[in-house]
Amino acid sequence: MSYLALGDSYTFGQEVETSKTYPYQLAARLTAAHHPVSSVKVIATTGWTTDELIKGINASDTQGKTYDIVTLLIGVNNQFRGYPKDVYRTEFAQLLNTAIAYANGNKRRVFVLSIPDWGATPFANGRNLEKLSEDIAAFNAINKSETDKQGVAYIDITGISTKAATDASLTAGDGLHPSAAMYSLWVQQLAPVVLSHL
Repeated sequence: MSYLALGDSYTFGQEVETSKTYPYQLAARLTAAHHPVSSVKVIATTGWTTDELIKGINASDTQGKTYDIVTLLIGVNNQFRGYPKDVYRTEFAQLLNTAIAYANGNKRRVFVLSIPDWGATPFANGRNLEKLSEDIAAFNAINKSETDKQGVAYIDITGISTKAATDASLTAGDGLHPSAAMYSLWVQQLAPVVLSHL
């Protein structure tokens, strides 16, 4: 199978070796479950917002190609930069339609992940964590609403991400991004959903 992962640093895997990022851990899990993944294509860079991911997709070599599985995780940088939520809704909906097109129109092969709560990381020390969590929840309410409208699978990893507050091993060396161990927890939640759709 071919797999396309769309996103930002959480998909790119800032601070983590490529094989330990969630797309590659997912590919390994699927392969072990007798659904071999022959190629993983990642369109993601640290810091990307929805509009930057759209530009990144347009500049990539994926035009006209289709994939057996597509994942989408985007929005934390819109939240971090204080971008308008109505713009996020419009651009997220566009990206979801793009993901469905990459899956050759098969919505059962598209999987959206919620935005993690970076307020649980050391990087957030000194910030208003309650307000931060509420803001991330508002962005997640938008991406879940748009995902549900399309009938696409939605995997909520936000709760898992808060475990970083009490387990330092779940955060990478920069004190912000997920570690390989955190990505493993995401994949434990994501892989069964993907397998059930294959």
